[in-house]
Amino acid sequence: MSAFAGAIDALFADPHLARDAVSRAGGADPGIPVRVILRRPDRVNTFGETRIVAETVLIDVRVSDVANPAVGDAIEVDGMVYVVQGAPMRDAERFVWTIEARPA
Repeated sequence: MSAFAGAIDALFADPHLARDAVSRAGGADPGIPVRVILRRPDRVNTFGETRIVAETVLIDVRVSDVANPAVGDAIEVDGMVYVVQGAPMRDAERFVWTIEARPA
């Protein structure tokens, strides 16, 4: 294991940063237990002269936990179900997926 992979595993093991979740391919059972880092940043979009602030949900999950997430998959975190709505993207080292999601 590389030092970077070990650092990623340590981040996802941290109880203050990561959470237990369930990933469901296609949104259906059976789900698999995973650890995720949930982020909810605001994004600013523009439309002409108008600025629109939109809430977003980003979920980071290890590639080793979810090999190929896809649009329509579901991730349940703390009883809240999120649906993958955009193409997941991996980090430069290919260890973590960043998934854009919306509440189900």
